[in-house]
Amino acid sequence: MNAPLGKHPEHRVAWWFMAPALAGLTAFILAPFLLALGMSFTGLRLGSPLPAGFAGLENYREALSDPAFLRGVANNALFALVVVPVQTALGLALALLLNQQFQGRWLFRTLFFMPVVFPLSLVAVIWIILFAPGPDGLLNGLLNAVTLGAWTPRDFLNDPAWALPAIMVTSIWQGTGFQMVVLLAGLQAIPRSLYEAAAVDGAGPWRRFWHVTLPGLRNPLIFVVIVTTILSFRVFDQVRIMTQGGPQDASTTVIHEVVRAAFDRGQVALAAAMSVVFFVLVLSITLLQRRMMRQEGSTA
Repeated sequence: MNAPLGKHPEHRVAWWFMAPALAGLTAFILAPFLLALGMSFTGLRLGSPLPAGFAGLENYREALSDPAFLRGVANNALFALVVVPVQTALGLALALLLNQQFQGRWLFRTLFFMPVVFPLSLVAVIWIILFAPGPDGLLNGLLNAVTLGAWTPRDFLNDPAWALPAIMVTSIWQGTGFQMVVLLAGLQAIPRSLYEAAAVDGAGPWRRFWHVTLPGLRNPLIFVVIVTTILSFRVFDQVRIMTQGGPQDASTTVIHEVVRAAFDRGQVALAAAMSVVFFVLVLSITLLQRRMMRQEGSTA
């Protein structure tokens, strides 16, 4: 007779192993979310002597009618649509390259992974220097040399058309090494016998990549796409340091608007409502993404 769920010794051991993770999730995700949810229905403001009374759905109405918040949602969506596929493709290309046998590959692995361990504040400062305006700026000077003088120097971080793409480039450079390491580990877990069998059957490099490598990397690819999507919606440090959301909210994000509402304007309840909307949005996108990938895997 089977023991009830949770009564079997192995089940109890599993719960003990999960307890630290569950405690962390409760303390740092569930509890803050419930606190933000509760505050979002009040009129709480920093430094206000007035009591934080019940405000109903007013903060949600204000958040969803705020042009800066809506621009932040749109910028986050555009950021994810560009950064996730580009960063994943670059990570896969680097993983395939560094999975080959050649002299000094450990050095290249280290160099490509180094930006991941750099603080984002340091990365942002480095790219502020690279994006320096005028003909003496490093990137402007390089593009001017490559185009033989046809390039017109731009102030990337203060141009509404270039501010968000500049932050995208910074994020791609900083995060590609993470995808590279995960996908490289996935490549090394694919049995060599599958490639040998495909070669015996006459499959060329492209067919081996399509029918052996990609199916073998399915789970690592799902992982890096989901994690990169979540991180893309959490982008804040680069925006705060490099552009402060400008110019004209061209590079603002949801998290940046939440911080501005809470700490720059003292509208804590409004910031809480923005956070709740953002949490539900990211959770919905992540669940939809996982479901679509599972369906693609089951029909492949």
